[in-house]
Amino acid sequence: MSLYNERGVSAQKEDVHNAIKKLDAGLYAKAFCKMYPDFLGGDNNYVNIMHADGAGTKSILAYLYWKETGDISVWKGIAQDAIVMNLDDLLCVGVYDGLVFNSTIDRNKKRIPGEVLEQVINGSQELFDTLRAFGVNIQYLGGETADVGDVVRTIAVNGTMTARWPKEKIITNEKIKAGDVIVGLAGFGTCSYENEYNSGLGSNGLTSARHDVLNKYYAENFPETFEPSLNHDVVYIGKYRMTDTVKTEGNYISVGKLLLSPTRTFAPVLKTMLEHHFEDIHGLIHCSGGGQTKCLKYIPENVKVIKDNLFTPPVIFDIIQDASQADAREMYQVFNMGCRMEIYTSEKTAEDIISIASQFGVEARIIGRVEHAHEKSLEIHAQNGLILF
Repeated sequence: MSLYNERGVSAQKEDVHNAIKKLDAGLYAKAFCKMYPDFLGGDNNYVNIMHADGAGTKSILAYLYWKETGDISVWKGIAQDAIVMNLDDLLCVGVYDGLVFNSTIDRNKKRIPGEVLEQVINGSQELFDTLRAFGVNIQYLGGETADVGDVVRTIAVNGTMTARWPKEKIITNEKIKAGDVIVGLAGFGTCSYENEYNSGLGSNGLTSARHDVLNKYYAENFPETFEPSLNHDVVYIGKYRMTDTVKTEGNYISVGKLLLSPTRTFAPVLKTMLEHHFEDIHGLIHCSGGGQTKCLKYIPENVKVIKDNLFTPPVIFDIIQDASQADAREMYQVFNMGCRMEIYTSEKTAEDIISIASQFGVEARIIGRVEHAHEKSLEIHAQNGLILF
């Protein structure tokens, strides 16, 4: 948001991209995850993929919610966030089975007891058990848990996911072309493999959401949850407490629950879709860091993406925008706005994909299309007007 840099974070991660620009881009430059020759098996018909990600600053929200309510189970959602931010990226290159996951947890033992670690670790296994019922098999190999109180103030929950996958079954985004339509999968609502309403927020933009939505009570009572050198004018400047409630789809839900909704995985949907329509899937984009502009990094150079039928953003994004006074451009650059997965395909196949999603209770629709262009660009038709990138 406009305060993003003042809080020491970057929505577009420019410094990171500059730091890694000299690294090997892998076999397929436009693929959502880097892929390399099969060093593990030595078979030219396979690729190796390793991906690292985590829950980010969402763990701070869990810390605040746990401290205020005593509900330690909230940490299971953080475990899911760390896994899904890896898994759904790998889904975007066509991988949905035979995965290996290692967790990396750094904690401040003075503030994070063993009971929290148990929730994170057991929550990870519970998600893997749920996914196994849908034929998505992920082997949990444990990982590293380190007490590094001089490094972290509370806890950082991250992980690494690895796969060995046949070349003939990968998605590289190179097939995205003019004439394609884009099917969007909603991250909000309650799908068949969720137990409660999901706000759709995911795991990106949480530094902004946390400070803009929550009030000074948290700065005064939990100074361990922010960088002390920050100007206090940008720290917890909102009007809400975690336990305040807002009306969502006819029910009242706490602001804390909306901010902490575990990131929904689309693995059951995409596994079914890839098994039945692999040849017709031209590209997959996970709208994570960079929000609705994420596609610009992965689409071919000669196309224009037009998103003119996005979902009406769910209430959590209204709350964030109202609190931050961000304009629509900033919101769509930072947040997924309720649509976290894009599938580039033909109009004919789109109907089947939407039908598959509905079987799992995931709302889906054609959110846009691809047109020819001299250079790649993005056009978003937001509720308040046209946004060009």
